[in-house]
Amino acid sequence: MAVYTQVSNASLNAFLKDYDLGTATSFKGIAEGVENSNYFLETSKGRYILTLFEKRVHEDDLPFFIGLKKHLADKGFPCPRPIPARDGRALRTLEGRPAVIVSFLSGLSPKRPRLAHCRALGAGLSRLHADASDFGRTRPNQLGSRSWPGLWEGRDADADALQSGLAALIDQDLAAMSAAGLDQRDLPRGVIHADLFPDNAFFLDDSFAGVIDFYFACTDALIYDIAICLNAWAFTPDGQFDRVKGAALISAYEAHRPLSEGERDALPAFCRGAALRFFLTRLIDWSDTPADALVKPHDPLDYAKRLAFHRTAKTAADYGA
Repeated sequence: MAVYTQVSNASLNAFLKDYDLGTATSFKGIAEGVENSNYFLETSKGRYILTLFEKRVHEDDLPFFIGLKKHLADKGFPCPRPIPARDGRALRTLEGRPAVIVSFLSGLSPKRPRLAHCRALGAGLSRLHADASDFGRTRPNQLGSRSWPGLWEGRDADADALQSGLAALIDQDLAAMSAAGLDQRDLPRGVIHADLFPDNAFFLDDSFAGVIDFYFACTDALIYDIAICLNAWAFTPDGQFDRVKGAALISAYEAHRPLSEGERDALPAFCRGAALRFFLTRLIDWSDTPADALVKPHDPLDYAKRLAFHRTAKTAADYGA
């Protein structure tokens, strides 16, 4: 279960005294997620999520994350709203960790996204980009293309242990991404979610109901967010790209913000780069997580399969654009 820091009843009750949320009636750890400790909190006044930020999240980044969610919620975008304490501050400390309470968001995350989910997600992503366009803060993408060689360093044996010859392919991917110069492209930029997987999106039936987990959000090329979503939403379990789902996601996004020619030209490189980023971070987690850990890391081979497709893709049309 993704609860790294335990919260005692006494600590929780003392923490809640600083809020106007009533008394706790239910408090339970949430299994999903791998970065922070999350709890479902129900009080006499409503339902909330309590998050304690663990060591992998830089405390200096928290005002960006929390401010972004407040900004989006103020615009009417469906996302958790940070709940301030009586002193007006949403970010506080609990059990020695930075902590925040946010509103509860209703909906279900699709285990296997259908075509309707992909279409609704594309429209929702475009709305997120639009509503975040006047957010006053910026944050560098700390897992952008410049970080990938460092993430890969010393991991070749781990890759080959998963699949013979995989390290040589990853070397080729890194060389191709360096030549592509993703961080040097003159493309539309703004705040991106950067981790919009199906488990971070909520739906009511097939209707888009909101987004959670903004703790990788940053300032980067908007097309990179689309590329992340294509990787996360439009591949079959065996690693085949579903062009129909890709086309639905992109066309729904473009109904609100058409892609520029530069973005279309860059899409294959950004899709390959996005797959490489998640392969590398999954490889690190897979290799470094103890066998008896409570949290099971994601299989990096899922993204090795995606990379195999991206190496053959040449134009945006290969993705349904």
